[in-house]
Order: sequence, then structure tokens, then C-alpha cells
Amino acid sequence: MMFLDTHAVVWLYQKELHLFSTGALLRLEEDTLLISPAVMLELEYLFEIGRITINAVEIVSYLTETIGLEIDPISFLPIVEKSLGLKWTRDPFDRLMTAHALFREADLLTKNKNITANYPNAFW
Repeated sequence: MMFLDTHAVVWLYQKELHLFSTGALLRLEEDTLLISPAVMLELEYLFEIGRITINAVEIVSYLTETIGLEIDPISFLPIVEKSLGLKWTRDPFDRLMTAHALFREADLLTKNKNITANYPNAFW
């Protein structure tokens, strides 16, 4: 089981596989791929401010159909509670994505250097 951050989801949707490390590409082939609902929210935010041109539902639906991406259905309250202890970032999306992976004791595929420096199961 591996969680994906928002960048990874966008790059998978855009078929930008060259942006991933060799190790990340292997894990993308082998693992069950999950996202936190926070990723879907951040995707929609990026769409609304014009940073991406496709909305969250379309991106996630496409990746669900093509690569089996899943949204973790766990209740969000324990994720928010876990995020309260992640004081090393002020970005609410990074905090929630990391807390979700931490709660599930899962790896997190992210290129975000702040996350990889602070969450031991984060990698690129």
C-alpha cells in the first residue's frame, strides 16, 4: 500500500512518467495506490486557481479506471487528529496527506523535500 501526493497524481494523469525516479516507477507498478481525500481537495483547489486545467473528479476518475487508484475510505477525524502533531509544515494539504499515510503506517510517494525530510516513510 502506497499513498500518492498531489504532484504524483497530476503527473500520472499527464503521463509524465519521466518525472518519477526508477524506484518510484517500480513501486507504482507493484503497490496498491491510494490517495487521501485531501489530495482530491487540493486537486480541485489547483483547478479553481488555474494551476491545472482538469478538475479533481475527472483526474481521480481517470486514474481509478486506468491504474486502479483508490481513495482511502477511512473516517477523516483520526487523520485530522494525527495532523495536529505535524508542526513542521503550515501547508494544510501536506499536513493532511502526511498524517493520512502516517495513520495507515504507509509509504508516501512525494517529491516534496519538507515531507521527505520529516516523514521517514516518504520517498521519491
